[in-house]
Amino acid sequence: MVQYSRLMSGQVRKAARYAVDIQQRQFHASCAAASKVALSKFDQTVYLPYEKLQKNLEVVKKRLGRPLTLSEKVLYSHLDDPAKQDIERGVSYLRLRPDRVAMQDATAQMAMLQFISSGLKKVAVPSTIHCDHLIEAQVGGEKDLARAKDINAEVYKFLSSAGAKYGVGFWKPGSGIIHQIILENYAFPGLLMIGTDSHTPNGGGLGGLCIGVGGADAVDVMANIPWELKCPNVIGVHLTGKIGGWTSPKDVILKVADILTVKGGTGAIIEYTGKGVDSISCTGMATICNMGAEIGATTSIFPFNKRMADYLGATGRSAIAAEATKYQSSVLTADSGAKYDQVIEINLDTLEPHINGPFTPDLAHPISKLSANAKKNGYPLDIRVGLIGSCTNSSYEDMGRCASIAKNAMKHGLKSKIPFNVTPGSEQIRATIERDGIAKTFKEFGGTVLANACGPCIGQWDRKDVKKGEKNTIVTSYNRNFTGRNDANPATHCFVTSPELVTALSIAGSLEFNPLTDELTGKDGKKFKLDSPYGDELPQKGFDPGMDTYEAPPSDGSSVKVDVDPKSQRLQLLEPFDTWNGKDLTDLTVLIKVKGKCTTDHISAAGPWLKYRGHLDNISNNMFIGATNIENNEMNKIKNQVTGEWAGVPDVARHYKAKGIKWVAIGDENYGEGSSREHAALEPRHLGGRAIITKSFARIHETNLKKQGLLPLTFANPADYDKIQPHSKISILGLDKFAPGKQVDCEIKTDGKVDKIKLNHSFNEQQIEWFKAGSALNRMKQIAH
Repeated sequence: MVQYSRLMSGQVRKAARYAVDIQQRQFHASCAAASKVALSKFDQTVYLPYEKLQKNLEVVKKRLGRPLTLSEKVLYSHLDDPAKQDIERGVSYLRLRPDRVAMQDATAQMAMLQFISSGLKKVAVPSTIHCDHLIEAQVGGEKDLARAKDINAEVYKFLSSAGAKYGVGFWKPGSGIIHQIILENYAFPGLLMIGTDSHTPNGGGLGGLCIGVGGADAVDVMANIPWELKCPNVIGVHLTGKIGGWTSPKDVILKVADILTVKGGTGAIIEYTGKGVDSISCTGMATICNMGAEIGATTSIFPFNKRMADYLGATGRSAIAAEATKYQSSVLTADSGAKYDQVIEINLDTLEPHINGPFTPDLAHPISKLSANAKKNGYPLDIRVGLIGSCTNSSYEDMGRCASIAKNAMKHGLKSKIPFNVTPGSEQIRATIERDGIAKTFKEFGGTVLANACGPCIGQWDRKDVKKGEKNTIVTSYNRNFTGRNDANPATHCFVTSPELVTALSIAGSLEFNPLTDELTGKDGKKFKLDSPYGDELPQKGFDPGMDTYEAPPSDGSSVKVDVDPKSQRLQLLEPFDTWNGKDLTDLTVLIKVKGKCTTDHISAAGPWLKYRGHLDNISNNMFIGATNIENNEMNKIKNQVTGEWAGVPDVARHYKAKGIKWVAIGDENYGEGSSREHAALEPRHLGGRAIITKSFARIHETNLKKQGLLPLTFANPADYDKIQPHSKISILGLDKFAPGKQVDCEIKTDGKVDKIKLNHSFNEQQIEWFKAGSALNRMKQIAH
């Protein structure tokens, strides 16, 4: 990784700044000619690009000569070179020009540190930073927010000043969760956006292609380099019938997760079609798209319709809705006869409410089977905590429907039987539910309204009611439920479901309860059934924006200073990674052979580690601490192959690095699923890793590894995973002939025996140059010179 501010000559930096300034003027001029509707109220000099998108699309359609899906239309209309770009689903690497970049505070630290290193003067596309990850849930919204502002003052100051200097909008802590802010202010039909968070696809609820990436990808786009994406396949989900009763939009994606599993969407965009779409609210569509990350999908999208137009109107963007309507058939709807690589049929009339988990978001239980399945599998039946909200399910409609259930129960003298936590998705949602009495209902119900932030969903939860290792059950309306994710307790069984079911189950306090069929006993001793939930899709009095939490960058930030204290434990300027020496990687030591699921949470834990996201060396102390070592079935305990002693994974890796020993990690299926966090790639590179060899990779993580100069390789024969022992030596050979589509030779030396196997890779020519240069940023510097 290169700190360009030290390495680029003044002449090169000047040329780079000039190039960005020219690009911005051209971008603004071309958009202005196409439309006079601003991209957002915060981007008044940048305009909707529909006319340009339509022209690009005409070029592509003439070339391909076939009907296009909606996702193809949006994606291909953003090509850097629509006339010459190779376009083949699942094969070509597309070079794209996204409309904007969004970053949450945990990932923005590293992204901005990398951008600072580039030496560029200003970002080339509209970009924003959102402070939502560093606020820990303890006692309640106001106190938790105040505490976070104090503890994270250094990081917030860095992000605010970096945003001001480089032209990036800054949403202060308390603003809300990045994806909700994007939906309320920035998303529009036909948008192509990248975001440094895996749940960026939330924007598909407004008809945009919003894709989660690592920070290095965001730097590319902010630096005016075309962004690269392997041309996705397209999976169609055809919806019939009408959603209603206890069934909610969340149940659609929970069912899709059941069908496709956590890796079934890898390399594909999920596109929703059919008459059933119109029965789902805009924010309901966002919920579905948001959780598409849980099936490995590149992103998800819905076609522009009246529900989206209504939401745009309610959030002060009627002009965008009117402009989108002009391009509805040409750009924002799939062509008749468009072909999908796979089609899934779901009848909303018969779709049963689902609850998925524990420990994985694709283990689905229809509510009618939950009780029996829980007993059969030995899940703790008593629910300890219910949690609603998060970026996935904190819309006004969600909150209103849950409040209706709470009111229904309180009418019979019942409240939540267990702690009930509510996370508003944004300041606007918080202010509106306060004004309309919904927050008051939750408090009377026994609930605690937390800060407008991610909170327990990402492990920012100071949970006190159970001890670590104590087996227990929680139910949430979140999106992800990997082991230890919410409370760092590996024995917590987290079930993901709709906020409506969370609320109902919190009243009963048990997984045995089915609100569709079962009765509760009121305070008067009489039996009653809960009514079906109901709530307004949009607030009748309009949204209350609440406090102004946005900080716009100045028109000229050149005089702004961004300081990083060399003694800081939270922030650290970046040093370049070493370049490839031109030789094969021989006799690599196996640091760890991971058994089973290995998500980015396992590789680089969140929770208390979030505070080190801007300090690569400090956060590297969490590397692989959650992964299971196949040698002993334990976490964070591996054998040092030099000393023979057992120690924590980061400790052994640091020992190897100090001795100049290069190492490799071995993984199982869908390695790196989950969050977009690039720290899971930065840390292995920083501590001396050279390659990660697995049965298969999740998309974002595979790209992140390539960006940092590591070799993500897969077994040509998955059974070869079994040939590698923790004490084996691994050689990766023939790297002087490393080429796209060509297998790599590998030798495994174990106890005097040598096994020769083949490894596959997905590198293209440009990505091979990243490897040779030591990282994508190193390569950027080489090109600049």
